[in-house]
Amino acid sequence: MRTLSILFIAAQVWLVTTAQAADIEAGKAKAAMCAGCHGGQGISPTPVWPNLAGQKEQYLVNALKMYRSGERKNSQMSPMAMALTDEDIANLAAYFSSLSCQ
Repeated sequence: MRTLSILFIAAQVWLVTTAQAADIEAGKAKAAMCAGCHGGQGISPTPVWPNLAGQKEQYLVNALKMYRSGERKNSQMSPMAMALTDEDIANLAAYFSSLSCQ
């Protein structure tokens, strides 16, 4: 019975994860709001702001969620991140991580 319960839970986790796969195209559309500082292709025009292109997807997800929650503070990023849903964050992270950093 315990094995069956574990398999059932694992199947539910797999279904939820699969259903919430990030959408790179949606991330690209949402990334227009990032272009002013981070560049149109995620390459910052100035060293003041970091490049987002080629960053690890999970790093970007974590950073945006920390800005949104206030755990990480930045006068420009925190307000922008507060407007993002979990889906927006996943899509943005998928998009920027798919870009070449060169």
